[in-house]
Amino acid sequence: MTIFDIGTLDDFVHGEAAQVKRGDRVLVVVRIDDDVYVLDDRCSHEDFSLALGEVDVTTCEIECSRHGAMFNLKDGEPTSFPATRPVAHYDVLHDDGRLQVVVS
Repeated sequence: MTIFDIGTLDDFVHGEAAQVKRGDRVLVVVRIDDDVYVLDDRCSHEDFSLALGEVDVTTCEIECSRHGAMFNLKDGEPTSFPATRPVAHYDVLHDDGRLQVVVS
């Protein structure tokens, strides 16, 4: 198991996707209120950055701006076509004001 520090809650803007690179990982981080969601930053339909997409804070989803596929931020599951495979999602720990992403 590997743990990456990605900063603090205040480093991320509510409802906006941010790309974070740690080691060989490229992640998309989304803050919705006090919750933080982390997925691999690659659409499973076509190798395209999810960080460039729009976030729907009411449904907790992110849209791939390439072809419009939607993904649930809580588990990485696709919620619309053309994507049919999930993207990897990661647990986020709050440790003394820091956000830690757990990658297994």
